[in-house]
Amino acid sequence: MTTPQPTHGATKPLAGIRVLTLEQFGAGPYGTMLLAELGAEVIKIEPPGGDPSRRVGPHLLGDDDSQYFQAWNLGKKSVALDLKSDTGRRDFEALVRTADCVVNNLRGTQPAKLGLDYAALKPVNPRIVCLHISAYGRAGPRADWPGYDFLMQAEAGLVELTGDPEGPPTRVGASMIDSMSGLTGALGLLACLLRARVTGEGCDVETCLFDVALHQLTYAGTWYLNEGEVAPRLPRSAHLSLAPVQTFPTADGWIFVMCMTQKFWLSLVDALGRRELLADPRFADPNTRAVHRAALTEALDPTFRACTTADWLERLGGLLPVAPVHRLDQALDSPFVRETGMVSDVAHSARGRLRVIANPLRIDGARPTQTACAPLGADSATFTGRTP
Repeated sequence: MTTPQPTHGATKPLAGIRVLTLEQFGAGPYGTMLLAELGAEVIKIEPPGGDPSRRVGPHLLGDDDSQYFQAWNLGKKSVALDLKSDTGRRDFEALVRTADCVVNNLRGTQPAKLGLDYAALKPVNPRIVCLHISAYGRAGPRADWPGYDFLMQAEAGLVELTGDPEGPPTRVGASMIDSMSGLTGALGLLACLLRARVTGEGCDVETCLFDVALHQLTYAGTWYLNEGEVAPRLPRSAHLSLAPVQTFPTADGWIFVMCMTQKFWLSLVDALGRRELLADPRFADPNTRAVHRAALTEALDPTFRACTTADWLERLGGLLPVAPVHRLDQALDSPFVRETGMVSDVAHSARGRLRVIANPLRIDGARPTQTACAPLGADSATFTGRTP
């Protein structure tokens, strides 16, 4: 199988769009990184000390760079400006005149104070679209509260929904609310940019980590709002309403099985050689199986334990939805990831080549090319005529 190689000659879809971004850590940088990899010219406006995540260890890349930082900021240029100085403000407004969008992920009231909202920037560029990503929004009693991903997972109920019911509430292992907030913000930004190109008038568009976290409750949230049902934590990472949709122990690890439909359940019992389960009224349909999930788990566990994860994947893969439960190293080193091209590398001045996770999109069958984020202030002279 040949994996389409990243595109080099083809024009990326956001080519010609200039985005100025004042951001740090995760949510803003993730969204603007996606824009950069899709072809936008993303200019990271950094204070003289730079984005603090440049110095987050343990894997540093010199004095003002790190692997943590690059994971959120691939493809961006860097201009160092002090927006609170007269010179910095003039340089910034000169850039705004040439830009399509200004992004920030500051605390709620800071953009207005720093002149980063549409009201302040409309006289400079009426078409500018200003994206604001904050912790709790730009208005209300928490507008100036600091906030981060894990806090949002906790307060929005996601931590309480995650983990084994006998263990403590558990956050999602990755910063998913940061990523989802960046993605939500980027979608809103592009929608408003399309409108601005038609009307000639920009606007403010905003989202916040708390709202995005609450939005991830989806059907569990809807059940509570309409029925008063508080979804519990379930063993084995099980689905709230369908079974068997959960992990099972194998001879050498774990496998995740997802019988989301009756068809997949029938395929599973055939493949396991357990057709006698079809005669049990407790397991007749997805709803009854969910009610009797514990009994179903007890019935299936010995069968799954009899073979290795690889054996079960060989038998079940493609027949019904299954996946191995991998450690991080197993996930990134798997042959499937290698075949799909989801690990790539970029040139880096301190490292030579830096391995990174590839862009998850394909355009005409090929993933967008990637580059490292520029060193702190490396593009200052190009865009302002001054070095930092």
